Amino acid sequence: MTTVDAINFEGKKALIRVDFNVPLDQEGNVTDITRIEAAKPTILKVLEDGGAAILMSHLGRPKSQEAQFSLQQICKKVSEVIGVEVNFLPNCIGPETQEAANNLEMGKILLLENLRYHEEEKAGDPAFAKALSELGDVYVNDAFGTAHRAHASTTIIAQYFPNNKCFGYLLAKEIESLDRVLNQSEKPVLAILGGAKVSSKITVIENILDKVDEMIIGGGMAYTFIKAQGGNVGSSICEDDKQELALEILEAAKAKGVLIHLPVDVLAANDFSETAQTQTVDIKSIPDGWQGLDAGPQSIQKFDAVVNNAKTILWNGPLGVFEMTPFATATIALGNSIANATKNGAFSLVGGGDSVAAVKQFGFDDKVSYVSTGGGAMLEMLEGKTLPGIAAIKE
Repeated sequence: MTTVDAINFEGKKALIRVDFNVPLDQEGNVTDITRIEAAKPTILKVLEDGGAAILMSHLGRPKSQEAQFSLQQICKKVSEVIGVEVNFLPNCIGPETQEAANNLEMGKILLLENLRYHEEEKAGDPAFAKALSELGDVYVNDAFGTAHRAHASTTIIAQYFPNNKCFGYLLAKEIESLDRVLNQSEKPVLAILGGAKVSSKITVIENILDKVDEMIIGGGMAYTFIKAQGGNVGSSICEDDKQELALEILEAAKAKGVLIHLPVDVLAANDFSETAQTQTVDIKSIPDGWQGLDAGPQSIQKFDAVVNNAKTILWNGPLGVFEMTPFATATIALGNSIANATKNGAFSLVGGGDSVAAVKQFGFDDKVSYVSTGGGAMLEMLEGKTLPGIAAIKE
């Protein structure tokens, strides 16, 4: 795997695809700098070698060129985080952009305007990719969050740099961490899958059954499995059309010798709200009109033992509706269990939007081995797919 370490950027302009698709408040201030900080080591490596950096990213999903999606808003914050002044260009291609790139001095950084202001970006248009490629000497992909998209700046552009392309540190670390879980893991390997729907995780479950020893299925997904086995789940979220599939997954796991752990009790509520009445009940007998919104104390204890027995842990999806304080208990407890296992030598990888949000919210981000920056990209890798943005660099 060719990373920025393999290249000396002295006198070279690195065209770096970063993922600066960051959250902004109403005034356009960046509310979470994680993704900017994640790109910093790659950018600094280029500058320290004596090169210059041209950064390109998308922000949001613009329909035309709405000001709320302009990367100009984040330019000051990027300068602050990197510690070097970043100059903004109001377009990502065109004569003025090309001229600015041609005149760029070594040690300087340019930030291009939102790539998705041009529909050719998402269309993977070769002419657009070629225009971008003419801005730099070396192409660096450091955007894991978009590696599963065959867009102009993430995939198509690489063909214009047959001998001058590489992975940035962040993307390399993402690939290594996932590979460590899927292919080079120390046993026992545990996957924890939560979230609302079985349907969104089916291919992940099917693909990783061959790679794991145990699996915890929690969150809203669990109710489909419980109902399929004859339990009463009350008004809990449940995919009735996936019950058959749930039973097939349990059979397949049994055949492969994978232990599946489901919650045994839940904190049920009579309404989907913070102020609802609650009661702890057996997960197989949730009363009608009540819905399970978090795993219960017995489940927490059971899962803690499973987690602390594992040597490799993958966590994707929360165990309850953690955004509401009364239903965050099991997710926080799971975070504590994973942190403890990690401290005792396990390798833990957290990925997927909701679990990453939970890990950050409850302060576990520096207590696990690695927090992935790409939700969709990580899920596709777990499904066994080759991501176009990664394949393009390896070709």
